[in-house]
Amino acid sequence: MAPALTSNSFRIAPGGGRRRLCSTREHKSLKTVTAQARQNPFSFGKPQGDASSEEEAKGEGSANKANRFFIDFGKIPDAKSLVPVVTSPSTTLFASTRRKDPRTVFVAGATGQAGARISWALLRQGFSVRAGVPDLPSAQDLARVVSTYKIISPEESKRLNAVESSFSDAESIAKAIGLATKVVVTVGAAENGPSAEVTTDDALEVVRAAQLAGVGHVAVVYNSGPGGFSGQSTYNVLDGISSFFSNLFARSQPLTLGEFLSKVAELNVSYTLIKAAFTEDYSDESSYGLVVSEEGSTAGTASEFKVSKSQIAKLVADVFSDTSIAENKVVEVSTSPSATSKPTQELFGAIPEDGRRKAYAEAVAKAKAAEEAMRAAAKATDAEEAAKKLEEEVKKLSEKKARATSLNKEAQRRVVEAGSSLDSLFIKAKGLGNDFSWDKLSSQVTAAVSQINNNDTEDTEEKKARTQIATVRGLAKARNLPSKKAVVKKPPQKPKPKQPDPTPEVKNIFGGLFKQETIYIDDD
Repeated sequence: MAPALTSNSFRIAPGGGRRRLCSTREHKSLKTVTAQARQNPFSFGKPQGDASSEEEAKGEGSANKANRFFIDFGKIPDAKSLVPVVTSPSTTLFASTRRKDPRTVFVAGATGQAGARISWALLRQGFSVRAGVPDLPSAQDLARVVSTYKIISPEESKRLNAVESSFSDAESIAKAIGLATKVVVTVGAAENGPSAEVTTDDALEVVRAAQLAGVGHVAVVYNSGPGGFSGQSTYNVLDGISSFFSNLFARSQPLTLGEFLSKVAELNVSYTLIKAAFTEDYSDESSYGLVVSEEGSTAGTASEFKVSKSQIAKLVADVFSDTSIAENKVVEVSTSPSATSKPTQELFGAIPEDGRRKAYAEAVAKAKAAEEAMRAAAKATDAEEAAKKLEEEVKKLSEKKARATSLNKEAQRRVVEAGSSLDSLFIKAKGLGNDFSWDKLSSQVTAAVSQINNNDTEDTEEKKARTQIATVRGLAKARNLPSKKAVVKKPPQKPKPKQPDPTPEVKNIFGGLFKQETIYIDDD
């Protein structure tokens, strides 16, 4: 945001309470100027009866005739003695809670050629004017002129409030607008003071400031004639060369009228653009009737005449008296000797509304509809993707559920099988428990031991029988052998060592319920 600027303001002092402005000699020399100023307050002639002025006029000859409207500001006293400067900031939109005044108009560039005349015309029709000036000295010059030449009455001076305002940024202009509900700006040369011009870029800043300040209506006056806005060609060869080099070395190109209107149509403020070729108030065209036509209808026609600045000022004041007749309209104003005087309502009533704002509104509506459609399509796409993801999740969950069901059935089957095995084991164990008897077990053990002993006895007897058979056979063979004397040395017999009693081996059987003793007998 642009830095906030404080706009100083002051009010023109009424004529009744002022100090004496000039000496008696100066007062006599200004009588004729005052009379002419009352007839046409913005076209001043030289004072009559001034000897120095008459000698100067004789010396200048024809050059003086070409410039008959001249004000000698050197004879006017210091303007600081005329205007009480207020050092406190003016009432602005950002610092005041006061309500907007529907009868207050802000004039941007009030020290310009057309801006000064528009300010005076508004005061004549009862409006309060906030005159925007580039600096305080310019405001003092304005106060000096209107006070000295009595351009406005003391009552009108009470409704004229000069405020410091430049075209630098919209926020500072909005502060200068203050309580005004209507704004007017003139695009053209010598409209930002006596030497500087107001461009379309400057005018666009004023319109933006009007939107910030809550202004209801903005009037833009566009000087399309020679000497007007430098961006407008006069179809002159020298002018074309000058414009070429000006544009070549310029930092940035100002907006064309079409571009300016397109940007104004985008803002939320009603507007009226008045396009005309300005001329001086003393020209012949100033007595012709006004012709208000639609944009582009009179371009290049031979019957088009220029419009004086005072006529434009009167037209703007009439528009502000009833802005409903000129809302969002672009008109071209000219004069014609055959044109009759008509009220402003009739002049603007036949002009259709500018199509730019409607086209912009339709474009915005289409853009919003397209954006909504894109959002809806994006939401539909997101919903479709979400549905696909949900379907995949449901499928996965179904597969997991089926797998869990299968595992559950397998577990149930195994549980049933395990239950059957346990039942059979329980039955077997129960059967074993029913058939078990200590006496039976003891008899079985005894029979087993007897069987083992019988087997050992049979083996011993068989061995003895075999030994006897072998002995008998040996004796038979020995009888058949020839008799020989044999010496048989009997080895000494060693006494057999007494063997220790065998230690029985004890084992636990049937889970420790019984003990089995096993005795090993040496056959030797």
